[in-house]
Amino acid sequence: MRKIDFIVIHCTATPQDTRPESIQHYWKEYLKWKSPGYHYLIEASGNVIQLATEDRICNGVAGYNANSIHVSYIGGVDADNRPSDNRTIAQKDAMRTLVTLLKQQYPQARIQGHRDFPFVKKACPSFDAREAFSDL
Repeated sequence: MRKIDFIVIHCTATPQDTRPESIQHYWKEYLKWKSPGYHYLIEASGNVIQLATEDRICNGVAGYNANSIHVSYIGGVDADNRPSDNRTIAQKDAMRTLVTLLKQQYPQARIQGHRDFPFVKKACPSFDAREAFSDL
């Protein structure tokens, strides 16, 4: 297993009703990625989809993927495509449960948002993940 230093929280920066298949299609066809962007994707309903096993490297944060697990919720922008923490209660609950389990599995890992990495110029995940999970 890889050494995991970060549990990275993301948003898809898409409408909340975006289908997971559409997101995966974008990665594969437009970005030409061989691996997904996240290990886990949380739908508006709170359903958690595992897109890759944790031993695989995903494309979440350039330069930090080899030692990260990536968790994303579908959403993160408003109708005008501006950053917005629009997680549903179900997404918040599912994310808390998943991140708690991951932190138990990787106790040395820091939990932080995509935006908290050096040179990242985006608002992802549209909320302060370090603060939201500071109790873990």
